[in-house]
Amino acid sequence: MQVSANKVVSINYTLTDNSGVVLDTSNGRGPLNYIQGIGALIPGMENGLEGKSTGDKFQIKVSPENGYGAYVSEMVQQVPMSAFGGQEVTVGMQFEAGSDEQRFIVTVTEINNDMVTVDGNHPLAGKELNFDVEVLEVREATAEELAHGHVHGPGGHHH
Repeated sequence: MQVSANKVVSINYTLTDNSGVVLDTSNGRGPLNYIQGIGALIPGMENGLEGKSTGDKFQIKVSPENGYGAYVSEMVQQVPMSAFGGQEVTVGMQFEAGSDEQRFIVTVTEINNDMVTVDGNHPLAGKELNFDVEVLEVREATAEELAHGHVHGPGGHHH
């Protein structure tokens, strides 16, 4: 069976940057199970998996535009330490920011005296992504899985 819309797909993957540094992998955690075509993966990954079959092993190179987007320098801001209300702040700390209409995760990237630099870009924004992928299984999604928008059963969500 081939990977196509509304199929449950089980994959092993390793994600590296252009210099070969491993950024993420399913190794040691078990396969990633998702429903193709519902936006569970970045567009470049879903597009690269479309039409593949159980047992296929291949590479997918994803541009920033089809991954986590371009890096937007305007999403980097300096905030006074006082804005954190006395909370301990450390580099690498992440928290939710934004308005009622739009919430997003920001990461503390630098602390200088009483100013904190936060970055609202996804950590992989602006990067080409390289996936080594193996398709382990492809099956029809159940009506319940489609209604819930996630995989049920082994390797998926259990109610």
